[in-house]
Amino acid sequence: MKNINYKIASLAAICTVAGMVSCKPKSVENAVTGDASVKAYVAPGKYDEFYNFVSGGFSGQMSVYGLPSGRLFRVIPVFSTDPEKGYGYSEETKPMLNTSHGFVPWDDLHHVQLSKTAGEIDGRWVFGNANNTPRIARIDLTTFRTNEIIELPNSGGNHSSPFITENTEYVVAGTRFSVPPDDANGDVPINTYKQNFKGTLSFVSVGKEDGKMDIAFQILCPGVNFDLSRAGKGVSHGWFFFSCYNTEQASTLLEVNASQRDKDFILAVNWKKAEEYLKAGKGRKQAVKYAHNVYSDVTHSATSEIKTEVTVLDSKELADICYFIPCPKSPHGCDVDPTGEYIVGSGKLAALIPVFSFDKIQKAIAAKSYDGDFEGIPVIKYESALYGEVKKPGLGPLHTEFDGKGNAYTSMFVSSELVKWNIKDLKVLDRASTFYSVGHLCIPGGDTKTPNAKYVIAYNKITKDRYLPTGPELSQSAQLYDISGDKMQLILDFPTIGEPHYAQACAASVIKDKQVKIFKIGENKHPYVAMGEKEAKVVREGNKVHVYMTAIRSHLTPDNIEGIKVGDEVYFHVTNLEQDWDVPHGFAIKGASNAELLIMPGETQTLKWVPTKVGISPMYCTDFCSALHQEMTGYVRVSPAGSSTPLHFSTGTNLAASEGSKAKK
Repeated sequence: MKNINYKIASLAAICTVAGMVSCKPKSVENAVTGDASVKAYVAPGKYDEFYNFVSGGFSGQMSVYGLPSGRLFRVIPVFSTDPEKGYGYSEETKPMLNTSHGFVPWDDLHHVQLSKTAGEIDGRWVFGNANNTPRIARIDLTTFRTNEIIELPNSGGNHSSPFITENTEYVVAGTRFSVPPDDANGDVPINTYKQNFKGTLSFVSVGKEDGKMDIAFQILCPGVNFDLSRAGKGVSHGWFFFSCYNTEQASTLLEVNASQRDKDFILAVNWKKAEEYLKAGKGRKQAVKYAHNVYSDVTHSATSEIKTEVTVLDSKELADICYFIPCPKSPHGCDVDPTGEYIVGSGKLAALIPVFSFDKIQKAIAAKSYDGDFEGIPVIKYESALYGEVKKPGLGPLHTEFDGKGNAYTSMFVSSELVKWNIKDLKVLDRASTFYSVGHLCIPGGDTKTPNAKYVIAYNKITKDRYLPTGPELSQSAQLYDISGDKMQLILDFPTIGEPHYAQACAASVIKDKQVKIFKIGENKHPYVAMGEKEAKVVREGNKVHVYMTAIRSHLTPDNIEGIKVGDEVYFHVTNLEQDWDVPHGFAIKGASNAELLIMPGETQTLKWVPTKVGISPMYCTDFCSALHQEMTGYVRVSPAGSSTPLHFSTGTNLAASEGSKAKK
């Protein structure tokens, strides 16, 4: 009967949401009017004040927008192949998408995190997570390119990730789906979840100077679903907080079976204590397989290494690492205010928002104010950790950001609104409608010690009636609100790629003057670089042919190649000789089964081509580079396999006899 009642309630809620998003809410502004549009206007030739890094969800990419304009600046390929830039298609970038499962050309990027120093954004890197095949990526903000990807073993559905400590000591990830550990026999009945499935928290260290990642340790936890997380800061530095659901440990029909309890948990993790256990040799070395991929801006190439060991700390066996705090059921967001004192949980199915006190949590631990344990981990009494509750904030609270002025902003998925409330007295101060079903939200620096209280951005799941229709699927959406005054004011709608989940924004001044403008050709250490046109050549090694090619406005060298045979593996190693900012060249050839190349000034990239038919194959520059871009072309002659056609290459000299004599005149 309990399940039947719950299904009826769930159906009623779904119907309510369906009704809400199928038509416009009443008594709300549907257009940006008055001075609102002026606040979002950035004049031609002027820069935006903020960079906004937005996850692409199921696209596997990350996008970069300007704020307040909402202009799209760049799509950064991360976990999915990108034919626009040749990412995952060029021989140099293919290793970036290697995993222990082999080459994986797609993933689901949900969350982004900007690197920090002393709790403030430092503009060095931005991190993203792969949800499907668990991985963490590091993007270099001097090039806006993915420079490193590390796979996470013992994990399934890397959702509670990639959240970072206040000095970027660690990038931390919690498994969404608990699974049997990689070194255990995974051939077990699914309904033995409680006995055989475990949750794992991964602490990935980040090099202070070069950003290089390594799995420092993992913490083995009970089998639950870890949803989101935040690092402590200030007074709570040294701790990490995770939202958990499915404490029922169900493995089927979770919409019912993982919503039975009134409360799930926030997991508080003392990572400083974990470090102590690690140094004391309390960790267990576990045999695993995971890929670590690194891209070099010197060789312009990626390398992939399969690693075979991690160190695991067992939270059940080691005291003082983990503590559960009851939280209204099915919590999603888990957010820490700028002081580090207040931890906000967001139970999706609750009509209140609990706010926990770090000081009270410490006192509860000292007094052992526990309500039993959950699989060996102490459960702190709810009242002992609770600072207070925000009453009737809205329906479906998901995520909370902070403005640094004592206020919090929470997204309400079901009631489609942003709600502003005061952290100290827990009173609701303002609410603003979104269009519609808002998920994540973002305030520039909203998870730092000093947020910028100028804007909040809502990232919405549904956009009915906001944009021109585009078939069965509508554009994904973001909405920008001015929060500089007492009331939130909608000032802009702008479409986004993929499905935006989490996003972060920072002042443009932190990043814009650090950009790499060219790669110095003299420092290019690619093994197939051609430093100048005199070094261009074609070399046959059996059925492999290496073309050392250069590109410069407005020709390729060589641009005539003969002696290629059907079935040859031809590698076009194209070096862009330009040394001017923003002069990339592209390269493509007819019949290539992968994509094009996009080669930055001073860089070398490689396209593999296996011709399948006899004939003439045109090749050309794909990126408009000059007034004579259309003339930046060439030809490759393909002869039958086994033919005796000699290998020949040239630029500008392979003319017919009559044409040659005319040229001499």
